[in-house]
Amino acid sequence: MDYKMFLIKYAEIGTKGKNRYVFEDAMCKRMRSRLKSLGEFDVRREYGRIFVETFSEYDYDDVMEVLGSVFGIVGICPVVVVEDTSFNNISEAVVDYIDKEYSDKNFTFKVHARRNDKNYPKSSMEINSDLGAALLDKFSGLSVDVHNPDVMVNVEVRNVAYIYSKTIPGPGGLPVGTNGKGMVLLSGGIDSPVAAYMIAKRGVELEAVYFHAPPYTSERAKQKVVDLGKLVSKYAGVMKLHIINFTDVQLAIYDNCPHDELTIIMKRIMYKMAQEIALKEDCQCIITGESIGQVSSQTTQSLMVIDQAADKLPVFRPCIGMDKQEIIDISEKIGTYETSILPYEDCCTTFVAKHPVTRPKLDVIEKSEEALVGKIEELYQKAMETVEVVYCR
Repeated sequence: MDYKMFLIKYAEIGTKGKNRYVFEDAMCKRMRSRLKSLGEFDVRREYGRIFVETFSEYDYDDVMEVLGSVFGIVGICPVVVVEDTSFNNISEAVVDYIDKEYSDKNFTFKVHARRNDKNYPKSSMEINSDLGAALLDKFSGLSVDVHNPDVMVNVEVRNVAYIYSKTIPGPGGLPVGTNGKGMVLLSGGIDSPVAAYMIAKRGVELEAVYFHAPPYTSERAKQKVVDLGKLVSKYAGVMKLHIINFTDVQLAIYDNCPHDELTIIMKRIMYKMAQEIALKEDCQCIITGESIGQVSSQTTQSLMVIDQAADKLPVFRPCIGMDKQEIIDISEKIGTYETSILPYEDCCTTFVAKHPVTRPKLDVIEKSEEALVGKIEELYQKAMETVEVVYCR
């Protein structure tokens, strides 16, 4: 069918009380931005509902893909609009809708009517009964089931009448930008794009930092991370990616620190750099893709020691209690998995020790880091001054 309107459903936003309009406005703004390239659309709030109305030709699948990636939306309902709300017109429109929408007419149904205008000549119960009778008269394969119907036929009578029965699931969550901003440590792996997606789903605007180590990591490895940022931006919006040349800093750590502590010390420096950029960009948190016990640097002891380096911002780990398969399932769902498994190594895997420490102690790590004094400060500053910025969209 050629739908001219879509009803947008939300869930958690409805619990926000007097602040609900803030979340609704943010979600509407995001929808307008994403739909702009697909045609002429009007996104509006009306009587506790959000509608997307079309004023040009459009590709239905493209619109569903866009709306299905806007956080805050839990359902998208393609709607038939009836301008003349006389009952006969509504009845004819409902029969025509069912005829065109369902090729197989053997199912159970229930009519659920709502009236905004209480002066309408029929009550909601009468509309339910009379529309149900009209459908039963027209289609012999239909039957009524008021408890567990195959199809729920919704009819809302306002200044016009809205008819719909299908709901395409949305991603849920909260609109991006309603819960501050965070800095994601984005690598070329499976986990960090999933963490970025999950934290954006809670309404957090994202920026990202990637640590590049040429010639040990290739330009393809860097492009892989940019591509992952673009895939995440489908859900999170335009994302500013800060690319740090980490080679000289990493080599200084390698040359001066115990090799079983390399990963811990390297990550502590990364966290310090990420925090410095995050504070400049007005971020309120750091986000990483770590999961407890997945690798040696993700034991509880290791995470505690690494966290001490980010002493001004909290570190959020959305994947912390998930196993690898759960993370993979989400990466496949959001479309990042195939890019994440491309065989281009990042700087963490290039310099990993054969037998890394799994239960580091903070005082021991800090003692080892003393060997870097006088050797890393200039390299650190140069890396921070030469950050490359790429906008992922």
